[in-house]
Amino acid sequence: HTALEAARVNMNRRLMKEVGRSNFHMKLRVYPHHVLRENKQATGAGADRVSEGMRLAFGKAVGTAARVHERQRIFTIWTSPQHVEKAKYALLHGGHKLPTPVCVVIEETN
Repeated sequence: HTALEAARVNMNRRLMKEVGRSNFHMKLRVYPHHVLRENKQATGAGADRVSEGMRLAFGKAVGTAARVHERQRIFTIWTSPQHVEKAKYALLHGGHKLPTPVCVVIEETN
């Protein structure tokens, strides 16, 4: 979820500076609900006496993640037509913070 936050901060900062606070609305469409867990394995001498192996291997929480599918929208920005290029630029640069390939789709709404 730190990648989502880094991308959000990056895009928000660019848009605030170039477009202005009242000229855009940005929405993060995914939330990191999934808890990542790690079952640490003991190593070294006597590890077999200390470790439980894979019995009750739930592990400790080490972070959270959002499940994102291919072509799923992660961020949405609404802005006026004169600021579309700056919003696209912000989305592209925010996408560099994400660990997946990103494409920017521009849709016109009424």
